[in-house]
Amino acid sequence: MALTLAQRLDLLTVRAEELSYWRVRESQPVDGWIVDGQSIALGAAWPEVDGTRRFSVDASVPSTWPLSETRLRLDLGGESLITIRDDKGAETSYGLDPNHREFPLTSHRFSVSSTTVARLPFGEPVRQPKLAMAEAIWVDPQVERLALLLKQICETIVVLGEHEVIPHLLNAGEKTLRSLDWPTETQAYISRTASAPMQQKVWRLPEVVASPAALTDAERDSVRRAYETLIATLDDLQKRFPPQGDVLLTGHAHIDLAWLWPYRETRSKLRRTFHTALSLMERFEGFRFNQSTAHYYAQIAEDDPKLFDAVLEKVKTGQWETVGGMWIEPDTMMPSGESLARQILYGQRYFEKTFGARHTVCWLPDCFGFSGALPQLLKQGGLENFFTIKVNWSETNRFPADLFWWEGLDGSRVLTHTFDNTPHGYNGELQPHDIHQTWRNYRAKDKHDTTLLAIGHGDGGGGVTPEMLVRHEQLSHFPALPKTTWGHVADFFDGAQTSAKSVTLPVWRGEIYLELHRATLTSQSAVKRLHRKAERSMITAETVSSLAHLLGGEKPASEEAAWRVVLKNEFHDILPGSSIREVYEDAEEELMETIGHAESVQKAALAEIAAHLPAGDAGDALLIVNPSLDARRCEIVTPEGARLVGASDIPALGVAIVPRSAIKTPKPVEATARTLENEILKVTLASDGTIESLYHKPSGREAIEGRGNRLMAYLMEKPRNWDAWDIEGDYMQKGEEITHVESLEVIEQGTARGAIRIVRRWRNSSVTQVLSLASGSPRLDIETEIDWHDRRVFLRSITETSVRAMSATYECAYGVVERPTHVNRSWDAAMFEAAGHRFVDLSETGFGVAILNDAKYGHSTFGNVLGISLLRAAVYPDPLVDEGYQRFTYALMPHEGAWYQGHVREEAEALNQPLLVAPVSDRAAGVWQPLSVDGVPAGLSALKPAEDGEGVILRLYEPAGRRGTVNIQPPAGWQVSEPLTIMEETSGAKADELKPFEVKSWRLKR
Repeated sequence: MALTLAQRLDLLTVRAEELSYWRVRESQPVDGWIVDGQSIALGAAWPEVDGTRRFSVDASVPSTWPLSETRLRLDLGGESLITIRDDKGAETSYGLDPNHREFPLTSHRFSVSSTTVARLPFGEPVRQPKLAMAEAIWVDPQVERLALLLKQICETIVVLGEHEVIPHLLNAGEKTLRSLDWPTETQAYISRTASAPMQQKVWRLPEVVASPAALTDAERDSVRRAYETLIATLDDLQKRFPPQGDVLLTGHAHIDLAWLWPYRETRSKLRRTFHTALSLMERFEGFRFNQSTAHYYAQIAEDDPKLFDAVLEKVKTGQWETVGGMWIEPDTMMPSGESLARQILYGQRYFEKTFGARHTVCWLPDCFGFSGALPQLLKQGGLENFFTIKVNWSETNRFPADLFWWEGLDGSRVLTHTFDNTPHGYNGELQPHDIHQTWRNYRAKDKHDTTLLAIGHGDGGGGVTPEMLVRHEQLSHFPALPKTTWGHVADFFDGAQTSAKSVTLPVWRGEIYLELHRATLTSQSAVKRLHRKAERSMITAETVSSLAHLLGGEKPASEEAAWRVVLKNEFHDILPGSSIREVYEDAEEELMETIGHAESVQKAALAEIAAHLPAGDAGDALLIVNPSLDARRCEIVTPEGARLVGASDIPALGVAIVPRSAIKTPKPVEATARTLENEILKVTLASDGTIESLYHKPSGREAIEGRGNRLMAYLMEKPRNWDAWDIEGDYMQKGEEITHVESLEVIEQGTARGAIRIVRRWRNSSVTQVLSLASGSPRLDIETEIDWHDRRVFLRSITETSVRAMSATYECAYGVVERPTHVNRSWDAAMFEAAGHRFVDLSETGFGVAILNDAKYGHSTFGNVLGISLLRAAVYPDPLVDEGYQRFTYALMPHEGAWYQGHVREEAEALNQPLLVAPVSDRAAGVWQPLSVDGVPAGLSALKPAEDGEGVILRLYEPAGRRGTVNIQPPAGWQVSEPLTIMEETSGAKADELKPFEVKSWRLKR
């Protein structure tokens, strides 16, 4: 009876699988192992589990085994870096993990040493590690390659579906198996196949021998002939059914800087992965491998200089491609614009200094959305191209293009490519499935005839395997499948850029929002707050140091070393809150040290500023410095902790010496048990502590329609898959309002500030909030302290406003993004939680309400309701995420006009960076403005020491989408350069114009 094609495929698969049991001709155990100075037998458990264990052994293999066919097969019980030393003392290192277990030997006598941890690539603990396997094997390469070739034929038939080449492939495979001269002797056959799944189900197997006979020379010769014939048949079929499509392969090993393992383990992963890649380059000349992240190379240079030198050599030969152009692969939705600029500045400078060239491709395969500020920054950094695959992870709407121009907020464009290789993504395995599906899913075939595909195990590192490279050699003979070629990522984009000159590519404008992983805007609140404070403290430290220089002090030193710590902790699994507890213990320590460093720089700079101001008789006075580009009301906290509000503003980048006695509050704030009132706002609380009224006196408008600052605890917030990453769209279906007020009392009244403290209890947790209003302030601050001890809860504050608008304004890096307040379309409905930096504003014509914050990123705007996410108590991968104490402030701010007319950004800046204050004496009272900027309202990104050469760099950005002139007035004796890029090089831009959302830099020097 004739079999169907499907039945023939099953038969071919089953028969081909059996060949692999003859792959190993002979084997022998490698024993005599030592672990940390103690003997350990094969199969024995480790005497100690925690930390790094060191295994070693001296061994030999029979002299009759040909070394080209001899391999060492190991499973030491976890991930390892092994070093094999031959009989002449030459050493070669490899990464050992579940995907890399076999290693070549170059001499019959050898020794092995390792550093090993009881972990698997994704950080999973090996609960009972043991020396599971250590053997030398003599491989039959003829059998090995034929088994793999037949396997690939079966895989190809599956992926090609009903393609007309399938009967021909089946015929070729069946003919190959029939041509084999195969052994049949009972005991050898049973022994060889004893490990097969079906044989393992037998009630009791017959006696098996430890070293069953291998193929005879005649049998092996039939395998060789069968392989050669099959390759020739495939070549003939390829002529009849030529390859469909072109796929450029790049070897890759995505290595998360920290995720399900701490950073100290990543340092070991880097060494393991780099050694593996180098070993494959020695064995496969055409192989090409790429690795991003300047920080990784700097770390390897420190940890293993010899390995680093080997990488340098392969970079010179072109086998190893450095890519990315950034310091690390950061999250791009939460860092400030200046942080993103520093990622590129310090990344590109490192690559140029170390490898002799900057990059042209930004490589960010695995980030959770992409800021609309990026294209402009990439262009200024020389990165004309952008790569990611994460856009394909959106759950609701399919991203509409895979080769397109991405246009940023300011209109800058970068050529962007993404490939869709489900489910392997950027961890391609070089199977027919990966190649065929990636080409089939590629939608820009008519625009550019090649797509990219990254190959290699990743996330936890590891990279490419020898089998993948053999697969590629074999697949070059296959019909119908796309043609594959190892190449460089930069070369792919060069070709795509050429194609883009003659075709019209789609354009995507603004941010790329990922419809997934929305909880990463909230998880791990503590590190998000520390990061915000660290980047802000560093910017301020550089600003005041530069102001001191402009006033006559010495040029401050580059702060690159401290910035590198901030940038490291912006990694796309650290800042988003998706890592294990140990990662955050490290991050919090590093960020606190950076904050301490920045504050010490600020303190020294204030002393330097004071030293260069005129002497006088101001007496007991305060030095007040405004490190922003906006005039500020004189609202300060003295070094002794007193809150003062003066009548006069401090000018932008201004310096004032003010006698303490001269700081007089214009009008004290009135406070009662349920009200706060100053010249601008009157706040009335309900009995449950929520805001009943927020009356804006200048406009005569009530800002609340319902209640404000309702604390909502959404229960059983358990996503389908990614626990700390995701928020499900139905989270609002089960929520409890926290209404139990334990106490409500006035704690400040009749002074420069009025304040009411509210203590609430909910289940096992408490929330203490101080609602405060300063004299002359347009915002109501809500200082929040939480002591949290509940799981599976999503805590939010929601405010029902008296504003109607179809969209809301969210601050982002170097600008704003408009988001819907409705769910008219699936794209709108999917944006139910989104990133906002320091403010989110809801405005109708003439009036609006903003919510400001100093530590939060997750927000929502539904109809007239402003929401801000405060914490999210998930249980994986950190069972104690957001547990315990945390402190932050958010604020409500009604205003007249649009957000930019109501000075919302300026108030958000003041909330995040108060005026700097230091006590002084023997100085003259007065106000100085060493640097002024006039014209279109701009935001200060940085005032920093130049990385190379003299002077300081002033970086401004237009934050609201306006256009106008800008006039920079430096101190006498200083000059302003032509506009510069973020790389601090001449840009060619117009000197006196600032366009919508444009980022522009200048050098100021004497």
